[in-house]
Amino acid sequence: MEDTTTKEKILKKIRNAIIYKSENPFPNEDFEKNIYNEPADDIQVAFASAFTKVGGKFIFCTDEKEAMIKLKSLVQEQNLTNICAFDKEIQEFLNIANIPYINDIKLLKQIKVGITFCEYLISRFGSIVISSKLKSGRRMPAFSETHIVIAFTSQIVLSIKDALNEIIKKYGKQMPSMISVITGPSRTADIEKTLVMGAHGPRELYVFLINDSI
Repeated sequence: MEDTTTKEKILKKIRNAIIYKSENPFPNEDFEKNIYNEPADDIQVAFASAFTKVGGKFIFCTDEKEAMIKLKSLVQEQNLTNICAFDKEIQEFLNIANIPYINDIKLLKQIKVGITFCEYLISRFGSIVISSKLKSGRRMPAFSETHIVIAFTSQIVLSIKDALNEIIKKYGKQMPSMISVITGPSRTADIEKTLVMGAHGPRELYVFLINDSI
């Protein structure tokens, strides 16, 4: 019986490819080899450089006390309001810094600033890895006009592969239902090639990196 639709033709090709294995046309190529150059700088410096290049705002803190001072200064200078935090550790952090916040999920649509933790930071691309296992969940990083991430130097890894391997080790069989990689503030130029910030998420993205390597 002849194939009558494009779909059937494609499926036939797939079946044949599975049944009849072809030899590798490039036997001398190492497909496991890393295609990226190793970073010339320290992994923390490399992250900060890549993160700022994609529009992120990087703030290094020697310890949590300095992070509180710098966060409070940012809130006052930028007149940030409607701050939301769901993580108990972050709420304690804000209480000590005397920064008011919202923690009611029913008011999620009213928030202007979301403060969250993250899973890992990817040095190579200046990216932030978040997951549904975090208390902030799926929605807060998307609803916030300004997203502030509190992270630690021990969370920086070189690549996406490294981050995923660490997440597998961390959660085992209880993997998050959502893992997302954020690279810079939300932007799009789909409409008339005009760059619009904050189209699908925060228009400002901060990382407060706390040194916990001491």
